[in-house]
Amino acid sequence: MIHAFVLMNVSPEHIAEVARRTAEFDGVQSAHSVAGSEADVVAVLAVPDHEAVATVVTEHLVTLPGILSTRTMIAFRTYSTEELDAAWEGIGD
Repeated sequence: MIHAFVLMNVSPEHIAEVARRTAEFDGVQSAHSVAGSEADVVAVLAVPDHEAVATVVTEHLVTLPGILSTRTMIAFRTYSTEELDAAWEGIGD
């Protein structure tokens, strides 16, 4: 599974609509309106391969009205407490 983060600069009047519609696309795990960075909306993608990242970004996200620019970051590794807990499951029980 490939995880990616798409940072989107969005015109102010479209932020809520872009976040809502972004969350509806296949491969988008969640969408967040954010403050304190250069992005207005951040999408978290969980897709099977790099081609699917390209599809979500270049065929879906950029078609939304109000998107001014995007920047995509692809995760090398994922760390979470769920994964750590699963790794230790059954040990020491």
